[in-house]
Amino acid sequence: MNQNLDRLADQGVSIWLDDLSRERLASGDLENLIQDLRVVGITSNPTIFAKALTAGTRYDEQIGDLARRGVGVEEAVRLLTAYDVRWACDVLRPVHEASDGLDGRVSIEVDPRVAHDTAATLAEARALWWLVDRPNLFVKIPATVAGLGAITAALGEGISVNVTLIFSLDRYDKVFDAFLDGMEQARKSGRDLSGIASVASFFVSRVDTEVDRRLDRTGSPAGRALRGKAAIANAGLAYQHYEQHCATPRWQALAAAGARPQRPLWASTGVKDPAYDDTRYVDQLVAHGVVNTMPEDTLRAVADHGRITGDTVRAEYAAGQRVLDDLRTVGVSYEDVVHVLEDEGVAKFAASWHDLYQALEQRLNTKVE
Repeated sequence: MNQNLDRLADQGVSIWLDDLSRERLASGDLENLIQDLRVVGITSNPTIFAKALTAGTRYDEQIGDLARRGVGVEEAVRLLTAYDVRWACDVLRPVHEASDGLDGRVSIEVDPRVAHDTAATLAEARALWWLVDRPNLFVKIPATVAGLGAITAALGEGISVNVTLIFSLDRYDKVFDAFLDGMEQARKSGRDLSGIASVASFFVSRVDTEVDRRLDRTGSPAGRALRGKAAIANAGLAYQHYEQHCATPRWQALAAAGARPQRPLWASTGVKDPAYDDTRYVDQLVAHGVVNTMPEDTLRAVADHGRITGDTVRAEYAAGQRVLDDLRTVGVSYEDVVHVLEDEGVAKFAASWHDLYQALEQRLNTKVE
């Protein structure tokens, strides 16, 4: 095992991989990462699947069968992605069982084109939960306003949920409320709360990308001094909110009934600005009970030269709030930043979904010929 990754695990951080493909599954690479790099979960999204499905030959036989059966492109996408996720769930099932259901999770995302439609999002979540049919599945639901109701309803029905595309502290508070609402509905229905899980995926690097762009436009020394500080401050304050939520009587009552907390998950942890250390969104966001989902390059960088020194979040709450305050002082609107990032996040995933559909449709038609 690797010392840096061992230290992360000792601090209560779960290491998940932000990538999934048929090639990774068929080659045994995922098993190797579990064994060698302490990977205990995996996430996917439309962009990841678009890349996987349009590369290599691993999908050819299945696509040919779907074409011969006359399966439409929308259903073909669901079947192909569900197949990969089900396979990954089976690979990670021993991790799931060894961790008493905490880890060993695999995520599949609802169609992002319905992110602003509560009923359609819930229908997608139900369909994916049924289609994959594994207890260690997470269905990813975007944290849009419309998504909040779907999150509550899905959890209330016993569907484990990965809430994705969270950027703002205010929206995170609403996500946690939606989680509590859903778990209370599940308890009222007599469900086993210990079998329902959830994580809240707080996006990190994208915040710095957007804020730094705005800071550069200010042209001021004060603005330049804030570059690279917003994302870690924002995520750290989210963990403070998490601790506050877990201290409430409402949550304590659910915990006493067997519920597990909705763990914070750091997403988008690959560093996009080459001026920054490539492990900064791992080294500086260590806190007990969080998940850090990393691209493989970031995971290997942490294993090689990460600096894991213990909890790097809880002592920085005041400093993080000062960063957000200073952003306002130099003219960068936090509220506008997070609004833009949410809209862009939904739009980018929808665009990837569209690209995936087009590429798969061409291959289905080719196989028919």
